[in-house]
Amino acid sequence: MFPVKPLPWWGRILAVLSSSANPVLASRGHLEVNVSEHPSKKREPLVQLHGVQKLEEEIKEGLYELRDGKVWFSDEIKREHRKLKTSLYSYVAGSRVLAVLTAPFIYACIIPFVLLDLFVSTYQAVCFPVYGIPKARRHDYIAIDRSKLHYLNLLEGLNCMYCSYGNGVLAYVVEIAARTEQHWCPIKHARRIKNAHDRYSHFIPYGDAAAYRKQVDKVRDNFGDLKGK
Repeated sequence: MFPVKPLPWWGRILAVLSSSANPVLASRGHLEVNVSEHPSKKREPLVQLHGVQKLEEEIKEGLYELRDGKVWFSDEIKREHRKLKTSLYSYVAGSRVLAVLTAPFIYACIIPFVLLDLFVSTYQAVCFPVYGIPKARRHDYIAIDRSKLHYLNLLEGLNCMYCSYGNGVLAYVVEIAARTEQHWCPIKHARRIKNAHDRYSHFIPYGDAAAYRKQVDKVRDNFGDLKGK
């Protein structure tokens, strides 16, 4: 008989997630592990997020918690994160030459991102009250939280922050443009488009002139589903 080694932290998390479907997978050597009862986990209520699926909630309970909207990691998970951190020197030394040479082109995009963020935010602040369109909340689209991950080195953290901002700004701009389009031209296209924005379902069918003249004023002001968001 060989001694049974304790499961690592990620193994215990997988065991908890799979226990509801297969109790055998939740144990190793007749020992069940419950991450929520681990001494490193403080018994404090979690801040629940609306619309999050059950499986995602279970994973979050095992990997991190949201306390008053802030990310919290147990000391054990922080230690495991630091063990998996790649040094900055090793990360740069292992990078492809072409990736290094193209880096300036990637980082240069921060200029149009910031300008787009500034101009579109100003447009919304000035025009939406005049049009009667509810404003999109910027913080709903831009989340800068990956800097709290201790397994990222300095450059990885910077890259993640940059990607978070760039994609967040674009999502924010798309929402503002979608609300603008609903107010000024709420007509669907003749062909199906990929990844249509959330407001597109409210639009009037293409080519239906009678419906357009009858419904356009109602549709352009139909933002009732956004109240309270």
